[in-house]
Amino acid sequence: MAQKYVYFFGGDKTEGNAKMKMLLGGKGANLAEMANLGIPVPPGFTITTEVCKYFYEHGETYPPELKEQVNDALKRVEEIMGKKFGDPSNPLLVSVRSGAPISMPGMMDTVLNLGLNDETVRGLAEKTGDERFAYDCYRRFVAMYGDVVLGLKPVGKDDVDPFEQVLEELKHRKGITYDNELDPESLKELVTLYKKLIKDRLGIDFPDDPEEQLWGAIGAVFKSWNNPRAIAYRELNDIPDDMGTAVNVQAMVFGNMGPDSATGVAFTRNPATGENVLYGEYLINAQGEDVVAGIRTPQPINKAQKTDPDSVSLEEAMPEVYEELERIRKLLDRHYRDMQDVEFTIERGKLWMLQTRSGKRTAFAALRIAVEMVEEGILTEEEAVMRVEPQQLTQLLRPTFDLKSKEKALADGAFLAKGLNAGPGAATGRVVFNAPDAEEWASRGEQVILVRMETSPEDIRGMHAAQGILTSRGGMTSHAALVARQMGKVCVVGCGALEIDYKKRQFTVNGRIVREGDWISLDGTTGEVFEGKIPTQPSEIVRVVVDKSLKPEESIVYRNYAKLMEWADRYRRLGVRTNADKPDQASVAIAFGAEGIGLCRTEHMFFEGRRIDTVREMILADDQEGREKALAKLLPMQKEDFKGIFRVMKGLPVTIRTLDPPLHEFLPADEKTAAELASSMGVPFEKLWAKIEALHEANPMLGHRGCRLGIVYPEITAMQVRAIFEAACEVQKEGIPVKPEIMIPLVGHVKELENQKKVIDEVACQVFQEQGVHVVYSVGTMIEVPRGAITADEIAKEAEFFSFGTNDLTQTVYGISRDDAGKFLHHYLEKEIWEYDPFERIDRDGVGQLMKIGVEKGRSTRADLKIGICGEHGGEPTSVEFCHQIGLDYVSCSPYRVPVARLAAAQAAIKERLKA
Repeated sequence: MAQKYVYFFGGDKTEGNAKMKMLLGGKGANLAEMANLGIPVPPGFTITTEVCKYFYEHGETYPPELKEQVNDALKRVEEIMGKKFGDPSNPLLVSVRSGAPISMPGMMDTVLNLGLNDETVRGLAEKTGDERFAYDCYRRFVAMYGDVVLGLKPVGKDDVDPFEQVLEELKHRKGITYDNELDPESLKELVTLYKKLIKDRLGIDFPDDPEEQLWGAIGAVFKSWNNPRAIAYRELNDIPDDMGTAVNVQAMVFGNMGPDSATGVAFTRNPATGENVLYGEYLINAQGEDVVAGIRTPQPINKAQKTDPDSVSLEEAMPEVYEELERIRKLLDRHYRDMQDVEFTIERGKLWMLQTRSGKRTAFAALRIAVEMVEEGILTEEEAVMRVEPQQLTQLLRPTFDLKSKEKALADGAFLAKGLNAGPGAATGRVVFNAPDAEEWASRGEQVILVRMETSPEDIRGMHAAQGILTSRGGMTSHAALVARQMGKVCVVGCGALEIDYKKRQFTVNGRIVREGDWISLDGTTGEVFEGKIPTQPSEIVRVVVDKSLKPEESIVYRNYAKLMEWADRYRRLGVRTNADKPDQASVAIAFGAEGIGLCRTEHMFFEGRRIDTVREMILADDQEGREKALAKLLPMQKEDFKGIFRVMKGLPVTIRTLDPPLHEFLPADEKTAAELASSMGVPFEKLWAKIEALHEANPMLGHRGCRLGIVYPEITAMQVRAIFEAACEVQKEGIPVKPEIMIPLVGHVKELENQKKVIDEVACQVFQEQGVHVVYSVGTMIEVPRGAITADEIAKEAEFFSFGTNDLTQTVYGISRDDAGKFLHHYLEKEIWEYDPFERIDRDGVGQLMKIGVEKGRSTRADLKIGICGEHGGEPTSVEFCHQIGLDYVSCSPYRVPVARLAAAQAAIKERLKA
């Protein structure tokens, strides 16, 4: 039998279901599922993702069996709808849409009203008795097909859509404001102007044959899998390139047939806050693209959403349809056990559902939905933990505007306008008017706000680069709102008071001009836009757990966060520590749930106040006696730092790394600064400069640093461990338990560790005798050079713990400097030589294999060897999962990434259990 490439849905027989997403794509699988549930879905068929793969592997051609299968499925649609495709008297029109296995909203292409030409449009007008409706569909089809299939798009970054420009010119000439005010003759003229535009710009005639139109649209949708915006979206969201898209061909139903017709987008829960209510927008006498494109600002779904008393909600305009939509909302929400994003059309009072998919949401919404679905009995605690993406938690910790500063801005007249609060949070930046500029400005370190009439999928990279997004058009379900929510961006949409001029690169509000480069501030929680910069205040969670300025019962966000973290801690096996060098950093990490310090970098303490001068005095000393004299000055300073940390940690483990960076880093690199330093220190410039030149290394990251410093200058190690042990003894005498773990960096040979461990043990013995106190301590090492991992069995005979320093391990495995990799890294990613930046995510096949060797060999000689990770990868979710898989005991990360690591560790454990 021939392979099946086409699956039918609708009517009495549906061939797919929600479990077939990899084959039918998300849209096709869910259309089939809704049909199976008895929900009104216009009939149609799905061309599978296998055809997309075939299309690219065979020079953009199709399997031989496909055409017959498409024709058979199209006949079934005709039978159900009682219309015929291409029939001049009773035409069936179809939509052609993409549908990837993983939702990529707006990134690929759609064509609506396909099947129209100069003959079928007259048949449609006669059949419906509405000439205006028929030609409205025709002008939409020509513009959409001209853009998507024929490729007539804006040329420059400041250009508007050519079809939109023709439309605006016609409306201006006719003296009208809105598209739905165009009469039939104007719409006919518009069709003629669009076709002429295509002929003039592209040198081709618009195709009249419906079959040619259909296959042109199918090919365009498959090609859109690899358009720049789709590729960018996959890069930003880690979606594999080899999935491909399905194509959905579906009978058209029309929301633009008059005042009893409408189109809309809704969510089964509020996507910004997570509240369990039907939430969305609709437009009377419109088609679906009008809502998501943001060309017209839509009306609210229900009365509770209304902010403008003059607006008319769907609940008020069509109460019976609203009730049916509410019924379907509850059905889908419980059936899919997740918030759904749905599209619907109302054709002359009848409701049709066109799509359902898991809805994009803010972190606030994701958190609330997950927790409340457990309380409602829909999800288990484990499922709720899996529903929130760990990285989303960083959104919850972002600052908001300081209320007093915001009130002052209002009093000073900085308020510009108010739109819809599509993406919560606070953002301040300089205005740019197109995506390429947003990317360019951000790449040089500028904070930018992307200001557009409405965003389109082509703006994806600019949106990613911007601090916030502001549009003059569109609603809560527009492209800008949808994508901003997913990215976690601050976003205000539908700010109609803005008059944006791309050519002049400025916008005007009530006579006030804001130009490119001017500063504005967006409050994505309230929808307000301000001129200038407004200071921010900590998020609610930070104010509860760190500042203690907000009571837990006063914050819904905190209560949901605390509940989810409680569940996460219940399921995770990995411990989570923090990288902290000062007591205040450690205190913040403890507040976020850290269970110890995995990395305290002692060299960071040397930069406090005037300590750097003492360090320089030590470096400039001519002999050991001089170095010890300078180190004696540093000893009490470091001891006080350690005492502060031990007091905060209250018996939790504290891993302290001895001095790691090369000594030249503490000295100036140029003669002018060196001369100033020599003068301030009262030493001859020649002496200082000679020392700097003597310490110069061709490759300092592979030079005299880490344990090599302590081996050549054992007095440095001795001073540091004396500070640690004296601090530990004094704090223990205060009745506070201490648990110091001393970590020797950059060990590649067991004898290096033996050398430094001997110094540590000798000093410990001396201090304990002097203090009359014994402190339990352990000595371990960082595994950050390949030889350390390969000889871990030998090193583990001396080390009581390992901590993988994955920053340096990645550098030494790859043979590249992370400080210099930025010069070529983006080329590697663009050319897909590397799938991701190995300094952001652990390279499992290279670095990861060495880590596995280190774990297995280390525990082969010391079964109780404690092993963790303290590189920046410790707070990256996929890296945390890998650490769980290879049996590490803990991960360590910066304080504000501790919640991310806790949740990622729980998800890793749950995934492992589910696979077992």
